[in-house]
Amino acid sequence: MTDWTNCKNILVIRADNMGDLLMSSPAIRALKGTFGCRITLLTSTMGNLIAPFISQIDETIVADLPWIKTNEPVDQNVIFSLLEKLRNYQFDAAVIFTVYSQNPLPAAMLAYMAGIPRRLAYCRENPYNLLTNWMVEKEPYSFIQHQVKRDLELVASVKAKTNDKHIKINFSETAKKNVLKKLSDEGVNLEKDWIIIHPGVSEAKREYPQEKWIETGKLIRDELHFQILITGSKSEEEAATNIQEGIGESSFSMAGIFTIEEFIALISMAPLVISVNTGTVHIAAATQTPVIVLYALTNPQHTPWEVASKVLSYSVKENLGSKNEIVQYVTEQIMEKNLELPDPFQILQEAEKLLKMEEA
Repeated sequence: MTDWTNCKNILVIRADNMGDLLMSSPAIRALKGTFGCRITLLTSTMGNLIAPFISQIDETIVADLPWIKTNEPVDQNVIFSLLEKLRNYQFDAAVIFTVYSQNPLPAAMLAYMAGIPRRLAYCRENPYNLLTNWMVEKEPYSFIQHQVKRDLELVASVKAKTNDKHIKINFSETAKKNVLKKLSDEGVNLEKDWIIIHPGVSEAKREYPQEKWIETGKLIRDELHFQILITGSKSEEEAATNIQEGIGESSFSMAGIFTIEEFIALISMAPLVISVNTGTVHIAAATQTPVIVLYALTNPQHTPWEVASKVLSYSVKENLGSKNEIVQYVTEQIMEKNLELPDPFQILQEAEKLLKMEEA
């Protein structure tokens, strides 16, 4: 099953978070453009938040899978139901996108049992009949490459290519109008520019301390004279409010106010985003919004892709490190050790540089 020329009905499995899916989107574009195929995405509840805004995806199947981190245990009956659903689609092929520390074989088994005749993924060990097309997993022991490049090279192995390697995302003019109304309702001066700071994280090891966010916000307000919007999900509202109250004048807590489409539109209108390493960074890359990343050294291959950016790295506390042996290897053998948290004044300096680049 090495010839994919006539594959017109392809399943893409990317069952992680929003940022992971966005980084796979250029490879999905390559599949669609090369084969002229219908793309069905199998993704998580979190991934599904961003999927409607990726134009190459025709349909989405949502399932939280037991081999991917979830908030709640996955009932085995969900998997049996999913298997029957996948069989009914009669897919020509399945492409499994992973990071180098993930095992693709559970997803490969799912595709195999669903009767999908062509199955492509990276794999560290010999998958035998579980994969019909596989690339030997050489990361991170031989090299590390950006996730976008990794996924593009995977699909290139079945001759799917694209000249457009940017991350892209769609949003409507209605979303933009809704954003402006909500900003006005919250007291934001629409005649003045704003900078977004996004402190929310899905894992404690990526956190940047609230007191440093407050100091950063005050510096940007006082030195650069921008309004400060603190964004986040509804569950991050308390933290955003604490940071806003600490910054004070010309700052606004916006956690939980926007839909995901409105959040995309908001980022597209900002001259700069300052964020921890989370999906917000990849939305900024997709909207070509300059971004500073306060980057906890967890996945070095997930930096902003093809956008004006600055990465300020810091080490993860030892007690919060991953139990994954591959991630531990990267931490111990490849990453710099004992990197301190970025200083707010350093963030200010990098913000000035990026803003000047945009003005030039």
